[in-house]
Amino acid sequence: MAKTTRGKFRLETFWVPAVTGEAPVYSLALTNDGDQPIADFTLCVSGPARIDPAASVEGGQLLVRLSNHAEFAPPEDFALQPGETWTLKAHGMSYHPKHWTDGANAGYIVLADRTAVPVTVAPTRAKGDNAALTRGSVVYPVPKVAPVTVSIVPWPEAVAVSGAIAPPSGLDLRPEDAEAEAAAGAFTALVQALFPVEGLVRPVAEGGFPVSVSLRSGFAAEGHMIQFSATGVTIAAGTRSGLLYGLITLGQILRGARLYPETFVFPADGEIVDAPALGWRGVHLDVARQFYGTAEVAQFLRILAWNKLNRFHWHLSDDEAWRVEIDAYPALTDIGAWRGHGLKIPPLLGSGPQVTGGYYTKAAIRAIVALAVDLGIEVVPEIDVPGHCYAMLQAIPELRDPEEAGSYYSVQGFPDNCLNPVREETYLVLETIFDELIELFPSKIIHIGADEVPLGAWSGSPMALARLRAVGGEAMADAHAARLNVITNTHGADEIDGSGAAVLQAEFLARIQAFLASRGCITGGWQEAAHGNVIDKTKSTLFGWRTVEASAALAGEGYDMVVCPGQVYYLDMANSQAWSEPGASWAGWSDPEKLYNFDPVKGWSDAQKRHLLGVQCCIWSEPMTDRGVFDRLVFPRLSALAETGWTQPERKSFARFEALAGLMPILYGIYAEV
Repeated sequence: MAKTTRGKFRLETFWVPAVTGEAPVYSLALTNDGDQPIADFTLCVSGPARIDPAASVEGGQLLVRLSNHAEFAPPEDFALQPGETWTLKAHGMSYHPKHWTDGANAGYIVLADRTAVPVTVAPTRAKGDNAALTRGSVVYPVPKVAPVTVSIVPWPEAVAVSGAIAPPSGLDLRPEDAEAEAAAGAFTALVQALFPVEGLVRPVAEGGFPVSVSLRSGFAAEGHMIQFSATGVTIAAGTRSGLLYGLITLGQILRGARLYPETFVFPADGEIVDAPALGWRGVHLDVARQFYGTAEVAQFLRILAWNKLNRFHWHLSDDEAWRVEIDAYPALTDIGAWRGHGLKIPPLLGSGPQVTGGYYTKAAIRAIVALAVDLGIEVVPEIDVPGHCYAMLQAIPELRDPEEAGSYYSVQGFPDNCLNPVREETYLVLETIFDELIELFPSKIIHIGADEVPLGAWSGSPMALARLRAVGGEAMADAHAARLNVITNTHGADEIDGSGAAVLQAEFLARIQAFLASRGCITGGWQEAAHGNVIDKTKSTLFGWRTVEASAALAGEGYDMVVCPGQVYYLDMANSQAWSEPGASWAGWSDPEKLYNFDPVKGWSDAQKRHLLGVQCCIWSEPMTDRGVFDRLVFPRLSALAETGWTQPERKSFARFEALAGLMPILYGIYAEV
């Protein structure tokens, strides 16, 4: 790999949207701020914006395009002198920028001696849009007069409290049984990690207010009751998670009363009776596009628990990276976990020439899972197959059909990124991987992705075409072969239905599900797993990311559904359509109010609702190189989703939520200016 040194080069990028009579233009301007000219070099940039392989380029030549990684060469005999700027204009984008995080967010140049030199990259600007670019979570000020007197998110089923006492210095927890002891220990560790200097739990000698905690019968699985008096609080529930949620509610009330005594009170009398509206209240985190260390994931789980969210969907693999240690195949992490100049996976999505990335050791995963169990959270691992496997295939290239010719492309611009469903080696490798995965995760749900398989997948594989001839006839095989070298340009979930790719994927999914079922597992999948209607509905859970109507239709067919429509519940989508907002908007956009008020089961019949498991927001991390962007996109929308999952629809109120959201923790603590 080339040596990396520091240089003095600056890259500015500009987006000129299409106007009447003129095509859109993406321009890149590289300035040499050093004191030496450079010649015979290449400029390397990464997106998320994707330049089309067939784009015409003024001022240079597009040499390489892999998804959002592009390499450009200047004209022959060109030298970039000190103080001068070289400008490229690309006509043709596979993904049009709509927000400032869509453009190039990392770059470097490769000199004639193969030295890689980092380039300072400015945020992409759009023509005619000079608004200040935003990052950091929006501040939701706590008003002096709120619609309620106690601070609780998500809002409970029934609140009947009165009076007020001086907010105690802390809570003196007094568990009365083993499960209560475990819940009290989990709560103590939780508040010490989230609010380390607030002292929410302390002994009576330090002013702790007595809190009795005990199991009782007659409660729903996560239900609980809190009773207040002037001399102490009693919390009762039927399970450890119910007790923990009761303690979290009490902790939220205490924080509000202590931090904002003019707005909120600590009740002197009354009770709160609570239970969730939905059983599945989930959050998905993509750690393949951007890597989040073990400490980040652990703190994120604590924030989920504080919001009473109970599922963590861990997206551990994708085209850009493989993130879980597998003993049988060390190349998966040796190769698939790292990006950088000269590596098999080049810099993507904001990573520069230096080696970047990471993976979770088995010890780290066990620690995360143990923490999640303490917090009442089930961790659902995802290994995305058969598509989205570019990194996996870079690590284990022998999984390809050795006679495969030509290429097909995914919507994200990755070539030949699908595991071959006809080769026996595919199943030997996956069964080994899943066996190791099952040992790590107590969850009975193993998510296998199954999304966005390109229409032309395996169109150049003689083995795959022979199988299609056997099951679909010559016409289907010939039609599929004709899709070789066709580029997929949409995020469609349904375009492949009935195609040769869908037929092959269906056989693949049926076999993988049978294997997982033999291990006692439920197969999770994105809604495309329903293609061909071959998977066992009694042993599967589907995640509907397209529309509420699409999820309703699948529920009507008998699939158990988690609703997570991209237009509203994908938290990588921007808060508005403004260029100055970070994020994406290919699926839509949603600010906190829009997400809060969204009805995930609008139009569903009673029969369809019987297959509703719950709701989930999804954090796809393509635009989140900047942790301030993470906070901007995730908070407080995560809490808005939590209230949709927990609070009965008739009890919801955005005015109340808006008054309370400012008390909820965020991951990185980066706030936008107001």
